[in-house]
Amino acid sequence: MTKADIVTDIVNKTGIDKVVVLGIVESLMGTLTDSMIKGENIYFRGFGSFILKKRAAKLGRNITKNTSVKIPAHMIPAIKFCREFVEEVGTKVKVK
Repeated sequence: MTKADIVTDIVNKTGIDKVVVLGIVESLMGTLTDSMIKGENIYFRGFGSFILKKRAAKLGRNITKNTSVKIPAHMIPAIKFCREFVEEVGTKVKVK
């Protein structure tokens, strides 16, 4: 499912104009991004959490030049779904 599919689905369910829904979805994505850049976690009760995880500094390898590369500590975004969401999706999705 793409962003366009989500917008179309919301339009079909609510009857709100497509341009308005697209603006809301874009605004939501921008707000999520801005909040995470500030270091804030985002919690949607009943769905999950957008969290930041710290990755420690480590030594990596550049295999083309056969040299060591120091990778600094950094933060990565992650999604942790709530138990209820995982259970509901897990019981309703058919294995292919």
